[in-house]
Amino acid sequence: MDARLKYVVAVARNGSFTAAAEDAGVTQSAITKSIADLEQQIGYAIFHRTSRGSFLTEEGRDFVDRASRLLEDTKELLQRPGKTTDHLAGALRIGVGPASIEWRLVPALNLLLRRHASIRFDISGSTFERTVQLLRTGAIDVALGFDAAFADWPDIRREPIAPVRSVHFVRQGHPLLSRPSLSLRDVTDYPYISPSEGRPYGVAIRKLFEDRGLDWQHCVHTVDYFPAVKRIVERSDAIGITSAIYAQSRSFQERFAILELSDMLPPSVMCCATRKRWEPKPAVRAFIRAMKDSEAAVSEQSHIAQS
Repeated sequence: MDARLKYVVAVARNGSFTAAAEDAGVTQSAITKSIADLEQQIGYAIFHRTSRGSFLTEEGRDFVDRASRLLEDTKELLQRPGKTTDHLAGALRIGVGPASIEWRLVPALNLLLRRHASIRFDISGSTFERTVQLLRTGAIDVALGFDAAFADWPDIRREPIAPVRSVHFVRQGHPLLSRPSLSLRDVTDYPYISPSEGRPYGVAIRKLFEDRGLDWQHCVHTVDYFPAVKRIVERSDAIGITSAIYAQSRSFQERFAILELSDMLPPSVMCCATRKRWEPKPAVRAFIRAMKDSEAAVSEQSHIAQS
């Protein structure tokens, strides 16, 4: 297999020639020259080179998609015959964006391992924007995120999983808790922490501040690592977002309180996302089934607990 394809995919996945060279174990000049020669051969640029990194051109995106598939197919083709008869064996690369919803994977991964013990997980949590990039370049096989965010990408197939109900929360003793009633306007008096800049939460939160004539960039923090969110909220007057399920736990209620607000955070549907042009491999289909089955079980347990 042409080594230049490996270099192109490495640059697309790492976002820079320097990081790709470290990943591939070669010099940066070797990668730079190889890709420049390749671009000259095919007659178009694969990357936009900028001071902030390297980004795919439209033609380059299609090239990397096909190169990634060729590399994966070659790896499977060269696998020793008879080494395994399990089509689900090997690594399943899962991306989660935003990373703060990684915990939703746990029941599904436990269920999947019980069904298919030969699967190995390779999980990467990041921002939604980074997760989309990894998915589109073939660096991950499937992504877990919010359906509303993936809807902007026509080349991505979405498989709805379950609605997620979220709530606002603050530390115990927060000034808002002493008010007899709350409105959405009240939350704009305090800093806000959003797990993502995109949909569904980022857009709604920005609008909340803009409707009041405030610059949201001075009021909203973006933090997708939930342990950090909890520590910030616990030690300040900032307002955070968490799932309604987690908010029912004793550990949460000892340190935090829910703000009783409506209309701003309607249930948001999660989905598993894959690339439309590539048929999901058996391990991906098994993962999606496990996600649906585990979410159904969680929803039923939550309903029983509340009834």
